[in-house]
Amino acid sequence: MSRKAMEAKRPMERVAPTSIRLDKFLKISRIIKRRSVANDACSTGHVTVNGKEGKPGTDVKVGDVLGIRFGEKYSEYEVLSIQEHAAKQDAAEMFRLIR
Repeated sequence: MSRKAMEAKRPMERVAPTSIRLDKFLKISRIIKRRSVANDACSTGHVTVNGKEGKPGTDVKVGDVLGIRFGEKYSEYEVLSIQEHAAKQDAAEMFRLIR
């Protein structure tokens, strides 16, 4: 059996991501319920990452601080973990509300 065929039979190991797109993080963590709304919020300057304007494709890493403004309400969140998928009960563990 060739090496390529042997590697194809081995189960793929999942590696935890070290960063994720900003709009996807907001959706998966359920800070914002829909990715399209998260994308719009990022595109219109309502979201910051570490004090700088965050675009939808901005990479978010553990330890980053996200600021989100909706109308008069302003909230800050610290990123605690990065996941590709999260169940509803696990989503709240992805961030910590700062204010």
